Amino acid sequence: IAETIKILNDDDALELFKKTLPSPSLLQLKVGAKVVRERAMAALKAASKRSDPRMDLVMLALAGRGNTFEKVLKMIDEMVTLLGKEQGDDDAKKQYCESALDKAEDEKKVLEQSLSDLEKSIADAKEGIATLTEEIAALLAGIKALDKSVAEATETRKA
Repeated sequence: IAETIKILNDDDALELFKKTLPSPSLLQLKVGAKVVRERAMAALKAASKRSDPRMDLVMLALAGRGNTFEKVLKMIDEMVTLLGKEQGDDDAKKQYCESALDKAEDEKKVLEQSLSDLEKSIADAKEGIATLTEEIAALLAGIKALDKSVAEATETRKA
């Protein structure tokens, strides 16, 4: 291909081209869709030395008279549009879920901190109860000892 382009771009090719055509304009022919389809079928038949399902599908589509894939292409376009919309919805839902998850994790941390604080308060209260129980027991023992000494003093005074 590169050699062909080089030859066509050469000055000699330009001179030959100018001599061949009387005017610099090119003649454009109108070719119908039927002719183009027939040429494409001929090229595909010539190129299909081995069986390729994709080539068979293209030849089948070209052989179909007027039966085109317009409906299928329209359905595919609609499906792509629908999938794009659903992807947008999914992205929004994902963002909402992630924010809700972050909020729930924050609330969990707050509740765990509150739980830890309450457990510390309970431990402190139990320690306070134990201390007060010991003090009450010591005071009761002191009261019994005082009662005993008062009883002894009363007996000593009576005697």
